[in-house]
Amino acid sequence: MAGKDIESIIDRAIKNEEEAHAFYMDLYNFVEDREAKDTLLYLAKEEAGHKEFLQKYRQQGFAGVLSGLSETDRYKIAEHEEKPDVKKNLKTKDVYLVAAGREKNSHEFYKNLAELHPESAVKDMLLKMAAEELKHKEKVEYLDANTAFPQTAGG
Repeated sequence: MAGKDIESIIDRAIKNEEEAHAFYMDLYNFVEDREAKDTLLYLAKEEAGHKEFLQKYRQQGFAGVLSGLSETDRYKIAEHEEKPDVKKNLKTKDVYLVAAGREKNSHEFYKNLAELHPESAVKDMLLKMAAEELKHKEKVEYLDANTAFPQTAGG
């Protein structure tokens, strides 16, 4: 694959991370719930970290950046729940559902992009990014499930 193609893929991935960061910061400034705000700030910081990862990859290559991809729980809430509209006084669980949908889309973006490439460092990098987005999706789905169905004193 030509270097120019790789460069455009990385540029698009960086843009995707910038858009995700902006999305979470906009939502952070929109919602009032403290717990949801903390989660959105965490997600925004993660997306900024992804951007740094991609920039580092563009500058230094892939050596040493890729670590093993871990297996995570699969709640799949975003696949079965309808995404709520973003509006004032959005319930905390709905904030998590909006975030899960965003992370699902990011995961699919990187996974589908990786499928277009032969085995290479670029494909490995894209799979790494897909795995990171999936971890975020599952974190906010976990928060959604625990907000919608909180633990009670009886078990």
